[in-house]
Amino acid sequence: MGGFWLTILTFVPTLGAFGVLMQSDEESIWRSAFIFSLIPLAISLYLFAIFDPHQATYQFVERYQWIPQFGISYHVGMDGISLFLVILTTLLISLSLLYSGGGDIEVRPREFCFLMLVLETGLIGALLAIDLFLFYVFWEVMLVPMYLMIGIWGHGRKIYATFKFVLFTMLGSLLMLVAILYLVGAARAQIGHLSFDLPDLYNVPLSRVEARWLFAGFAIAFAIKVPMWPVHTWLPDAHTEAPTAGSVMLAAVMLKMGAYGFLRFAIPLFPEVAIQAVPIFMA
Repeated sequence: MGGFWLTILTFVPTLGAFGVLMQSDEESIWRSAFIFSLIPLAISLYLFAIFDPHQATYQFVERYQWIPQFGISYHVGMDGISLFLVILTTLLISLSLLYSGGGDIEVRPREFCFLMLVLETGLIGALLAIDLFLFYVFWEVMLVPMYLMIGIWGHGRKIYATFKFVLFTMLGSLLMLVAILYLVGAARAQIGHLSFDLPDLYNVPLSRVEARWLFAGFAIAFAIKVPMWPVHTWLPDAHTEAPTAGSVMLAAVMLKMGAYGFLRFAIPLFPEVAIQAVPIFMA
């Protein structure tokens, strides 16, 4: 039953996004988008109310086989790290839609609402994913709407800001994908089959050089998202040129995904390398 709620929480915004596309009246578009954004907000608050803070494991877990021949599954769950970020996401999406419908977005409101709701699915899915391939899919899903929001509804040098955002984030995403695939291949020798499931990838025997390179692949992707120096230069342009709702989602949620990635993936998967890298990150 818990997993049932997580699935609704994740995909109701996408259902709402396609529902918005069927609307023609501008007032109906904003009303429909806002109502659909309230559903995941209500679910996230309900899950907060029944969440057991004394459990250290994932709660409301749901797991289904997705692409079994490659060890890929639909595996989602919520813990204390993701719980509050999910609530933050659902709350700010609703507030952003409410503000944008008040006159901030005057052109193409249907497309804007569609992208905001798809963005919500990407953010929530990335926060709940336990399977690394599933996480990567949601990670990319959340980036595409932001590209378009900056490029279409942005201000000033919006095309420049969009391309800069795309180049930085795509570089990080490709490095992380290579690291994920290598890690899964290394884990196969230990567990005897392919698996993208995060618990299966802990404690994979790696040489010191392998661990450092893999940590770097994850760390660069998450450092770009935080963003950390020297991969931070996309941020001023994106914030300045993005519409208000896009800037809110960037600052309040999307940048937090970088820190979340470190806590969820980079540090637990490569703890020794993470400790060794502390002076670099401090500097």
